[in-house]
Amino acid sequence: MIPSAHPVVLPQDQWLPRQAAHEARVRPFTEDYLQRRSAGRKHPVEDFLFTYYSQKPGQLLRWHPGAGVVLAGEAARERAGWKFYRNLTADETAAAGLDAAAPAVTVDVAGFAAARGEAAAFTAMLLSRTAARKPVLGCFGMHEWAMAYKSEDNGIRHDYLQLRLGAQGTDELVERSKIRCTHFDAFRFYTPEAVPLNELTPTRENQRDLEQPGCLHANMDLYKWAYKLVPLLPSELVMDCFELSWRIRMMDMRASPYDLEDWGYAPIPVETPQGRAEYAAAQRAFAEESQQLRGRILDLLAQLGEQPWSQSPPAGSSAPETSPTS
Repeated sequence: MIPSAHPVVLPQDQWLPRQAAHEARVRPFTEDYLQRRSAGRKHPVEDFLFTYYSQKPGQLLRWHPGAGVVLAGEAARERAGWKFYRNLTADETAAAGLDAAAPAVTVDVAGFAAARGEAAAFTAMLLSRTAARKPVLGCFGMHEWAMAYKSEDNGIRHDYLQLRLGAQGTDELVERSKIRCTHFDAFRFYTPEAVPLNELTPTRENQRDLEQPGCLHANMDLYKWAYKLVPLLPSELVMDCFELSWRIRMMDMRASPYDLEDWGYAPIPVETPQGRAEYAAAQRAFAEESQQLRGRILDLLAQLGEQPWSQSPPAGSSAPETSPTS
C-alpha cells in the first residue's frame, strides 16, 4: 500500500507544471557542463558536481514527486515502467477516488526498500549522527592546501591551474596551520607528507563518528545522499541539496591554494585574518543550511513508516560505495 492513509493525488494539469519547473531549474547547470564536455573543456569549479558525483545530468533532469504521491493522467502512463514506480492497485485507485481505467502511478517504496534498504539505512544513520553533532568550524579550507602540499615533489591535482602563493608559500601556510580535517574523502587525497600533519585519521570505518555539520565536504555530500534516495525524495529537495553543494564548491575553491582569478573567482585569502573571518562566516551559514536539509530528508524517511532505514545498520557496516573527490 501507499505509505500514507491519505496520499497526495496530483492530476496531470498540476504535476506537469512542476515537472517543467524542475527541468527549467536544472538546465542552466547541466547545459553548460554538457557543452564544455562536448568541446573537451574543463572548469575547475562548475564541473565538480558532475565529475565527482555519480548522478548523470539526465538523471538530475528527471523530475520525481517523492513517495506517497500519486501521479494521475495519461502522461503518467510511461512512469509505470520507470525503476521504483508502479501502478496503483484497484483498492488504492478506489481509495484515491480515481477512475479505475485512468493511468495512475506512485513510487514503489516496498521495491526500493527491498533493493536498496541497506544503503538507505546507512544514509539515514549517517545523516542522523551528523545532525546530532555540533558544527566544528575554523578549518579554513586547509584540506585543499594539504592536497597541494610539497607540490614540487607530488605535483597538484588540478595540473592546469597555478598555485596562488606558489609552491613555497603553499607549503609554509600548511606548516603553520592547525589541520584537523574530519572528512575521509578529503583526507585520503592528502599528499603523503601532509598526512601526519592532520590531527585526526579519518577512515571509511570511522566516518560515522567523525562527520559533522561544519564540514564543507560533508555538506556537499548531502546532494549525493539525497540522489541515492531518489525516487523516495521529491526532486525539489534533491535540487536544494544540489544548489547548496554548488555554492559550497565555489566557496571551497575560492579558499583553495589555486589562482582562479581568470575564471572569475576572487580568492578568499585564508592566509590572512580577514580571509579567515570571511571563510568562518560562510562556513557557519552553510552549516545551518545543511542542518535544515538533513532534517528535511530524515523527516521524509520517517514518514514512510517501518522500513529498513528505520533501524540503524549493524555496527560493522560502512558506506556502501566510495567516490572520488576534488
